[in-house]
Amino acid sequence: MTQKRKAPVFLNWPFSFLKIIGRLVYKSPYYLGRIFLFVIKKSPQLLLLVKKGWHYLLPLFLFFCFSFYFYQTILKDLPRPNRLIYRQQPVSTKIYDRRGQLLFTIFDGSQNRSLVKLEEIPQQVKWATIAIEDQDFYQHSGFSLSGIIRAVFRNLSHSSLEGGSTITQQLIKNALLTSEKTIKRKVKEIILSLQAELIFSKEEILQMYFNEVPYGGTAYGIEQAAQTYLGKSIKDVNLAEAALLAGLPAAPSQFSPFGANPQLTLSRQHQVLDRMVKEGFISQEQAQDAKKEKIILAPQRTNIKAPHFVMYIKDLLVQEYGLRQVEQGGLLVTTSLDLQLQETAQRIVSQEVAELASLRVGNGAALVTNPQTGEILAMVGSKDYFNSREDGNVNITTSLRQPGSAIKIITYSLALTNGFTPATIISDSPVTYYSPGAKPYSPVNYDRRFHGQVTLRTAFACSYNVPAVKTLSLLGVKKMIDLAQQMGITTWSEPNRYGLALTLGAGEVKMTEMAVAYGSLANLGLKKELQPILKITDSQGKSLDFPQSAPAERVLSPQAAYLITDILKDNQARTPAFGASSLLIIPNQEVAVKTGTTNDKRDNWTFGYTTDRLVAAWVGNNDNQPMSAVASGVTGASSIWNKIITQVLKDEPKHQFFPPENLVKIEICSQNGLLPCKGCPTREEYFIPGTEPKYHCRSGETEKKNQDQEKERDKILEGVNTQRE
Repeated sequence: MTQKRKAPVFLNWPFSFLKIIGRLVYKSPYYLGRIFLFVIKKSPQLLLLVKKGWHYLLPLFLFFCFSFYFYQTILKDLPRPNRLIYRQQPVSTKIYDRRGQLLFTIFDGSQNRSLVKLEEIPQQVKWATIAIEDQDFYQHSGFSLSGIIRAVFRNLSHSSLEGGSTITQQLIKNALLTSEKTIKRKVKEIILSLQAELIFSKEEILQMYFNEVPYGGTAYGIEQAAQTYLGKSIKDVNLAEAALLAGLPAAPSQFSPFGANPQLTLSRQHQVLDRMVKEGFISQEQAQDAKKEKIILAPQRTNIKAPHFVMYIKDLLVQEYGLRQVEQGGLLVTTSLDLQLQETAQRIVSQEVAELASLRVGNGAALVTNPQTGEILAMVGSKDYFNSREDGNVNITTSLRQPGSAIKIITYSLALTNGFTPATIISDSPVTYYSPGAKPYSPVNYDRRFHGQVTLRTAFACSYNVPAVKTLSLLGVKKMIDLAQQMGITTWSEPNRYGLALTLGAGEVKMTEMAVAYGSLANLGLKKELQPILKITDSQGKSLDFPQSAPAERVLSPQAAYLITDILKDNQARTPAFGASSLLIIPNQEVAVKTGTTNDKRDNWTFGYTTDRLVAAWVGNNDNQPMSAVASGVTGASSIWNKIITQVLKDEPKHQFFPPENLVKIEICSQNGLLPCKGCPTREEYFIPGTEPKYHCRSGETEKKNQDQEKERDKILEGVNTQRE
């Protein structure tokens, strides 16, 4: 396919000379030593010359040592650039579920590569690739020092993604070398790049690059990339499509339009177009027109099961081993997924979203985990992964969405570790908060009513907003953020952005991280990170190391975690808001459950768990359009949640939560949370020792004693941040 051209001797001789010297020193040290001694013995004058002129011979000796070292470490096993015209058969990677059922095969490059001649590739494709990958391609000789320096500065400033390697270097790395990040490999890459530029013309190198480089998934080479992503030959792509394809090789998994974050594809395409303008390949007007153009992606119908989960696993593997190893290294990956449960959950999500269409619900998602181990048993990222027109490939379980009242578990976990009890009385009444430079904030409840004096148990179980905001105002936003981060939420990285509305879901989160937070409640305060991979072996059956999740970390006391669970499983406490027979009840099972709906009806959630199973569900729209006002915690995600967790628990024995040690259970007045008097309606309540009530509600004690009780409670809360925003 390529024609050799003779390399200029004056450019190639340094490597050849070092190789000859190094090989000579390496092959014949004994004979060289014998010859040297013989000459010295027969020529005493030479010995005298050596003694007098040793400082002249030292550089020569050091040069021989350097040649030997350079030969041994770099040149000895250096492949020949001529091998660029050959292809080594790679081995496919296979991903399995926990029972050994094949989910997906990541095919080797040769089975998904279509060769194309350079003259068949449109000029805008060449321009786009050169502009974003190697704008000095026609000026350098395989290695660009200015390119590396420029990439270092851009990476340090985080202004763009830059690798610093020339097109020739990328070709060498993908075709002849490994992806290991070492100085030794980089030196080999530079040498081979220089030699390749001496052997092949620029057009030949560019042609080999377009036929060799991976563009993501099983698409190797520009022609296969065009077929895979656009459903057309590279000969037929326009400027907008050319920019999309040219942006993929830098990070194919990250920028893939079929990946978990297709919005990054658009951002990368715009970056390519801007670079083409800067390099003078196109005008600003052409770039703007291309940015506005809607790209129709080819429908993806591959033999893949649990596609959102598979792509999630692939991203984890690429982060650990690199794209080349994942796509060509023959890895055998056993995951935690239960394929049978996955298919059931997918069917439920698709069916329920279809039934909720009248409520302007366009999509749904679900996640099933084992909180004790962190294993992911099912991951449904959307109603239909293959629906590209509605961005079905976007994985909602790893996307940023607002959690609504589902985040209140953090607020009330914080409260219960700072002197509050389930019997603490909170006033559900109008309140307005003032903050310099901001509009007054007046929280309202979901039902637009106020409910007077309510216990924390009732306020939390019924998901009343005003008591949650008042509680957070007393405790402080910073403490809530700190606890959330301990429980697994990583997305609240700018604390100054958030106010008291944080307790109502104003901060965006990921479903996967919310599952970790809820899982810590199921584990009585022990946080266990998600661990979706059980085992990895190479093609020879050798086990490979993979980062395991950290050991379980205590983030809450067992007592505080159990009190949250006890409230969330209390159907009687949530009845005023949800009714006595809602979808949050699972017959013959004890399940803790919490819903969440954002004020603008853009996100609706349900999280529920036993001690060893957790199910999360979401409904909404990918484009953030609001749902109907009747899409709520009772009619939205809870229907998906109910059907999935019913399937999960259908063959399980009756589940129960058991309280940990060091909790006291006493009878209290159900109206005011104090010790009961004659005639009081009563109920039993759990308390952390030291927080239980000490006075009767109508015991004949003086008003002063009641005031003393209030002061004692305030003392418990002393030191808690009480500033209002």
